[in-house]
Amino acid sequence: MLTSFSRTDIGKKRKINQDYVYAFTEKIGNLSNLFIVADGMGGHAAGDYASRTAVDVMEQFIESSFEKNSQTLLVKAVESANSEVFARAGANKQYEGMGTTVVAATFVGRFLQAVNVGDSRIYILRAGKIRQISVDNSLVEDMIRSGGITREQAKNHPDKNIITRAVGVKDYVECDVYTEELTGGDIIMLCSDGLTNMLDDDEIAAIIESSPDLKSAVETLIDSANEQGGKDNISVVLVKYED
Repeated sequence: MLTSFSRTDIGKKRKINQDYVYAFTEKIGNLSNLFIVADGMGGHAAGDYASRTAVDVMEQFIESSFEKNSQTLLVKAVESANSEVFARAGANKQYEGMGTTVVAATFVGRFLQAVNVGDSRIYILRAGKIRQISVDNSLVEDMIRSGGITREQAKNHPDKNIITRAVGVKDYVECDVYTEELTGGDIIMLCSDGLTNMLDDDEIAAIIESSPDLKSAVETLIDSANEQGGKDNISVVLVKYED
């Protein structure tokens, strides 16, 4: 059984919310449920348009696809979204260069299947401990993995917002895929970097653990990120898995 709550917030500094969230606990096409966070980029309203388009295309693709493998279906949905965002960016000068991150997940029995492009993230909170499942497609993450900087140094690195992969910026996109076996009581979080750039993992875990329900947890996470500066749009999807 799944319960979920999601919300997106413009933050304190941005004039447009370029994030887009999708949370559906019921069957959609050949998936039993679907959760997505997309963080758009591009001038004016292009980022907003990119994230919304990507999620809409993914939803439509999943609803109509005959693909039965859930992970393959997620990957194909992201590839379809990439093709559409890329085509629209090329057809309209106003949207030139737009793109979006995408992190998406579905629950299949006791397993979580997830895909990621960019630096929006997916976490698992189990028995009070939080762990990031996805790996950022970002410049600083590459530097960390190569030993150039530490994870502590990355927090304030001037290039921390540069991503190395996004949906819609090229005619082809590569997805990272993840599978996690779940335990009853696990909480899965999908979020944009507007949350994780303001709060560290331990702060996020403490807020979720101390909240009476998912709605309260999401609202407190967003309020806390805004209190720390709210420098970007903030999006959070929380899903609780019960056996």
